Amino acid sequence: MAVDTTFAGRVYPPGDVYVVSREKIREFAEATGATHPAHSDVAAARALGHPDVVAPPTFAVVIAQRTEAAYVDDPAAGVDFSRVVHADERFTHRRPLHAGDRVVPTLHVDAVTLRGGLAMVTTRVEIADESGAPVATVVSTLAVRPEEDA
Repeated sequence: MAVDTTFAGRVYPPGDVYVVSREKIREFAEATGATHPAHSDVAAARALGHPDVVAPPTFAVVIAQRTEAAYVDDPAAGVDFSRVVHADERFTHRRPLHAGDRVVPTLHVDAVTLRGGLAMVTTRVEIADESGAPVATVVSTLAVRPEEDA
C-alpha cells in the first residue's frame, strides 16, 4: 500500500496529557549522553532557576513520537514503519520542559509528497501546557521507502 498523500493538512485532536517525570528525564539524559547535573539533580536545576530537573532540549521528541503514532499506526495512512528512514528533526522551544510539567501535544501532518518513489512525510507536534500556552514544537520529516516490487 502506498502512502496516502491526502493526509497532508490533517490535524489530529489533542493527545492525552503527558506528565514529564524526573525519571524519564534522567533516563533520556543518560541514553543521549546529556551529562549536565540539572538533568538529574533537583538542587543543581534549582540553582539555575528551574523549578525541578530540566529536560535536555531533544527530550521533546519522546512526546512527539508518542503523538505521531496516531498517524503512523493508522493503516489508511499507508506508512510501513519498517520502511521509514528518519530524514530530519527540528525543535523550537518557548521554554524548557521540567519534571512535573503536564503538557498536551497536537499532531499536524504538514506535508506528504512523493519524490522518485519515496514518500516524504513532514509532521509537526505542537506541545502546550494545560492552559494552552506553547512550550515546544517538534517538526519531523520521514522518508518512507517504496516496497521492493512497487
